[in-house]
Amino acid sequence: MKALVADAINEKGIENLKEVCEVVVDTSITPEELLETIGEYDAILIRSRTKLPAEVIEKADNLKIIARAGVGVDNVDVNAATQKGIMVVNAPESTSITVAEHTMGLILSTIRKIAIADKSTKAGKWEKKAFMGMELRNKTLGVIGMGRIGSQVVNRCKAFEMDAIAYDPYLPPEVAKNMGVELYENIEDVLTRADVITIHVPLTPETEHSISTEQFKLMKDTALIFNCARGGIIDEDALYDALVNGEILGAGLDVYEEEPAKENKLFELDNIVCTPHIAASTKEAQRDAAIIVANEVITLFKGDMPKNVINMPRMNNSEFEETNNYLELCEKLGSFISQSASSPIKKLEITYKGEIAKLPNRELFTRTILQGILNPITETAVNAVNATTVAKSRGISITEAVSDDSEGYETMIKVTAKTKAGQMSADGTYLHEPKIIKVNGYWVDVKPEGNMFIAKYKDIPGSIGAIGTKFGEQNINIGIMQVGRDSSGGEAIMILTLDEPATKEAVEEIKQLENVYDATSLTL
Repeated sequence: MKALVADAINEKGIENLKEVCEVVVDTSITPEELLETIGEYDAILIRSRTKLPAEVIEKADNLKIIARAGVGVDNVDVNAATQKGIMVVNAPESTSITVAEHTMGLILSTIRKIAIADKSTKAGKWEKKAFMGMELRNKTLGVIGMGRIGSQVVNRCKAFEMDAIAYDPYLPPEVAKNMGVELYENIEDVLTRADVITIHVPLTPETEHSISTEQFKLMKDTALIFNCARGGIIDEDALYDALVNGEILGAGLDVYEEEPAKENKLFELDNIVCTPHIAASTKEAQRDAAIIVANEVITLFKGDMPKNVINMPRMNNSEFEETNNYLELCEKLGSFISQSASSPIKKLEITYKGEIAKLPNRELFTRTILQGILNPITETAVNAVNATTVAKSRGISITEAVSDDSEGYETMIKVTAKTKAGQMSADGTYLHEPKIIKVNGYWVDVKPEGNMFIAKYKDIPGSIGAIGTKFGEQNINIGIMQVGRDSSGGEAIMILTLDEPATKEAVEEIKQLENVYDATSLTL
């Protein structure tokens, strides 16, 4: 076996790799040289410098694994690698401690006014009275998102004798209890009670600007808020106003709506500490990333399965051609259900119908459905390998069934999500492209793609028009409309594709319409 280290990674990872294979280190290799030589290697280890587009991957006839020593894989054409039967792995856990520690650094710098005190002292001033701080002891930490990083922040704040409360609708209460965290069903309850608020969720249409003017008004005027997750979760204009007007005491940011953030009016303020997206930048994190991905390569070379696989497990070309369409459908169904469910999913029922029911092993399809369900709601990327583990940690139970009756189609897959509020189901098939053909038992014909909107309403004259009018008032154009119903005057369902995402205002106004039972927007 032969591995290429194409970017600078920690030497410890290289040493481990040399124990099982020949290692070539060429951290200045050009795209042209890589295209010419990639066929020689069984593995390649990269960071962000080296790009692996489709034309390079096409030449990688012996390549079995691409290992990214970090979290993001934007520099890899993952689809091309999948079609070539090449695993793509990363090191998502390498930065958990690092980001949690940086969060603590921002918290301490802000609550004790360390950053501005440092600036003042170095300017030759001695303004002791100007920098009165507060203790963390006996304060309440509020965590938005209790994933890998959020839980590490809790552990550290416990050492400062802080109480911890959290909002994470996908965290089982028993897990929170074991961590000594009081779990709340509404984010508003956390914002109202917390002295220190820290955010650890992914940036999605649901979380974008989820902390804005209304949320700042709920917080204590002595509250501090921190974001080391993703820029855009906090509305920066609203944050600026809250800091200037004394609605909150202070803040700390490592991420911004626009990066690089060389010009930002928040930088004018003394009650915010800002760093240039460096929460994951430590020697230890880089070392750990190198060791993790090297061990992933070693695991594969020894004939076992790596755990941080971004795409599907290795398969030959004929197997891929037979299953690729089903896998694409599964991920779309999962994402559709995840974003459509009105409350956290507790139970998932998957029914395979027709030809797909005859396959000897459907585990990969179930894992891909879970991947689609979990990725919109989790901070860390979920893949086909860790999907079942993540689902279990979130308290989601899964059952599978098979049926010969595919209702006239070659294959159908039905996914039913059960929540406290009820259940949501979607049936899909593949007809040259993924199609959703039933929603909650109503026949539809929907391509799960782009900006979408779903409404349940009473099927009486004027209901459809009222919904359309609301979108018109928000200057949102409707592309395609699909309607399903059981009987005239009964319950019906509407699915729209929109030229741009539905605004929160439009969705809320539609929910308030007299004959609308529920409404939600989603992006696929």
